Amino acid sequence: MDLISTHESLSFPVIARIFKKMKIGLQFGAIQVVDNAIIDGHHRFVAAQLANYSLDRIQGIRSLAKVNYEWQTVQFIDVDWDTAAKVEMLNKMDARLNNITLDELLARIA
Repeated sequence: MDLISTHESLSFPVIARIFKKMKIGLQFGAIQVVDNAIIDGHHRFVAAQLANYSLDRIQGIRSLAKVNYEWQTVQFIDVDWDTAAKVEMLNKMDARLNNITLDELLARIA
């Protein structure tokens, strides 16, 4: 992978949800990068690598992300970091970004 992680662990269920949406062609916002380090968008980046999906990259601002981690040291954990309420909010945001209704999005990812 051409970018560096600033997270020492990532949630596999979050990656899986994003991957599924990428595979059906939904659009996603750009990830934020500073000096080849991902500042925002780790889960999207990994999902995009797995889905062979192209994500835009924009310049970010390094604030709390002070430590870089090599990908071979990043732990992929099978714990869902998103609550049901957050998943619903993200689905609504994804539907809006892709100009479809929430019901259409849910039908496509079912």
